[in-house]
Amino acid sequence: MRPCSYRVAVLLTLVALIPVATLARGHAAVTKAAVSVRAVRLWAGPDGTRVVLDLSGRASHSLQLLKNPDRVVLDIDGAALGGGVHGAKAGSGAVKQVRMARRGGELRIVLDLDRPVRAKSFLAAPNDRYGYRLVVDLSDGVATAGGAEMPVKVVHARPDARDLIIAVDAGHGGEDPGAIGKGGTREKDVVLAIAKELAQRIDAEPGMKAVLTRSGDYFVTLRDRMRRARADQADLFVSIHADSIRDRRVDGSSVYILSPRGASDEASRWLAERENASDLIGGVSLDDKDDVLASVLLDLSQSASLSASEVAAQHVLRQLNQVGEIRKHQVQQARFVVLKSPDIPSMLVETAYISNPGEEQRLRAQAHQARLAAAIHHGLRDYFYANPPAGTRIAQLATAAVPRAVMATAAGGSGG
Repeated sequence: MRPCSYRVAVLLTLVALIPVATLARGHAAVTKAAVSVRAVRLWAGPDGTRVVLDLSGRASHSLQLLKNPDRVVLDIDGAALGGGVHGAKAGSGAVKQVRMARRGGELRIVLDLDRPVRAKSFLAAPNDRYGYRLVVDLSDGVATAGGAEMPVKVVHARPDARDLIIAVDAGHGGEDPGAIGKGGTREKDVVLAIAKELAQRIDAEPGMKAVLTRSGDYFVTLRDRMRRARADQADLFVSIHADSIRDRRVDGSSVYILSPRGASDEASRWLAERENASDLIGGVSLDDKDDVLASVLLDLSQSASLSASEVAAQHVLRQLNQVGEIRKHQVQQARFVVLKSPDIPSMLVETAYISNPGEEQRLRAQAHQARLAAAIHHGLRDYFYANPPAGTRIAQLATAAVPRAVMATAAGGSGG
């Protein structure tokens, strides 16, 4: 036997003695996963559960919603569990348990559920805090054919006098901390505290009632915030934020309403999707209207809403000017999604710059949070007493207040 043939024979003999499992491990090392799951985070809210997978890079995935038992199956192509992530994790909200295991060339993640849910997923791009994230949103209820959401059922006001409804929206929440100050203060915590204080003051006002879009540390999508305000038939929507900017010297409050360009974009969206909406503007359905009439109705609703938004925002801005610095003394316009309701006057209040060390410290103080909430409340109160919606208790109270004011003025004049 020639030397080379001998070496080949020995090599074949050694290979035959290597356990199959060892070869499998070697193959796995060669086909190392391109993406790893670095962390699994869950956030539970009153209307749904969000599951977030932190990824080392971009990945494609598929999602299945299965029954008996209820579970969500998520397959991520070419992925594996990163260091510190185990094969099982305790659940939260609708999720009883998260199970994870490599399956061929993909990572399978199973969310065991305690009830039927709707499920949707998307890949979030990196931001200044997180890298790529695979997000799974679970919401209660049953999807309609084709996966479309069930339309929001609006409960219309009673024919007798009703309370005026203000939707108070605390920005960010859950996995989204918002801006973070140099001292570690998170925007989501500060604005939730201010929103709760504002809601308490509104509820204490005769004829007014507040509804919170979120009442705890969980994430609510931007359009869900709008949808919740509509479901509660809000007369006004106010979103609370605390801005951040690279220049830490910048401070002051500002108030925003929707820009004309943002209104135009939203009008196109609503007109395109009106067949899926049961109740859009003032209780008037657009799905049975032709294009021209639907466009006219939507334009009228948007124009009235934008006009009311600007006047209400001016009232709030004047009150904020008495609490601290005002960054921008005129009401600003922007294309923020939460301001895009075509039938609800809406504003976004940047209470302060959390990036400014002095303002960050003040934002942490409960007394300053109360002052900001009081200023917003007084601005809203001034607006609604000057422009009370018909059929509300505020309209009755405002009407009753006028004769008393006139009588007081007359009494003062006769005494002179």
